[in-house]
Amino acid sequence: MRAVRLTEHGGPEVLHVEDVERPSPGPGELLVEVASAGVNPVDTYFRDGSYEPVGLPFTPGVDYAGTVVETGPDVDGFAVGDAVYGTGIGNAGYQGAYAEYATVPVDRTVVLPDGVDLTEAGAAGVAAVTAWRALVDHAGLDPAEYALVHGGSGGVGHAAVQVADAVSARVVATARSEYHDAVSGLGADAVLDYSREDLADAVVGASDGGVDVVLDHRLDDYLQFDADVAAQGARVVGIGENSPDPGFSNDGPARSKDVSYQFMSMFNTPDLRVPLRGVAHLMATGGLSVELAETYDLEEAAAAQRDVMHESFLGKLAVTP
Repeated sequence: MRAVRLTEHGGPEVLHVEDVERPSPGPGELLVEVASAGVNPVDTYFRDGSYEPVGLPFTPGVDYAGTVVETGPDVDGFAVGDAVYGTGIGNAGYQGAYAEYATVPVDRTVVLPDGVDLTEAGAAGVAAVTAWRALVDHAGLDPAEYALVHGGSGGVGHAAVQVADAVSARVVATARSEYHDAVSGLGADAVLDYSREDLADAVVGASDGGVDVVLDHRLDDYLQFDADVAAQGARVVGIGENSPDPGFSNDGPARSKDVSYQFMSMFNTPDLRVPLRGVAHLMATGGLSVELAETYDLEEAAAAQRDVMHESFLGKLAVTP
């Protein structure tokens, strides 16, 4: 079979396609014919060694969807022919989805409901599960609350807009002007250009005085901003930053409004199957669609990993073997 491999850490140029032996599933594993593998920034961190190095050589790719062709010993709840998807991110992480076939762990894989598109599902994992964990598990977003989603056109952001809309929250999102119509179509009640000078006033105005929940992917840019636009008792969930030293210039607004901050990582998800099932239900019922900006074949994996870090696009990218 064909698989993307790397024998050393480095830039995208270290990725190349090889003919390798098709793997066999071990205990607690499935062999899946891969239909789609999401392309995520985290894939590039494993490639370049920024995250704890995976033993070399290896095949990258933490998100996957496909069809079960073989089950390993002591596996229950799955059968040959099942359409499945999952994400390997988390404790005891998984790699290997940029390939025609991959063995995947059952403890982070679920059967897809009928009608869910496999290419979309393969790109859903990290982004949609992060959105679910942030808004549902950590923030406890309730109907009619106002949710601010920074970066509403991105992978996590565009999923978060839809998750928030699915629980009947009122969604304020930021995005480049070229994506405003698309983000509105995903369920945002107000979409604001993140570069506008009066953004804080605009967010407060669009949310009747302040937002109840914030999903923040750039804490070093928005930690103070989040406090300034928060309603009384707001919850801020931080999922990332460009610089590891975010800080307040004035913590008064956060203290005066009893704002709660939850910093999260998908690596700490107790059971990935729980949010995966929730996301699968939304995909099956039309509550969530993964917008695919571009798909790449295996030979284009390097280009895909360059683009995920440097190009502007709506939604997600995927490798389709």
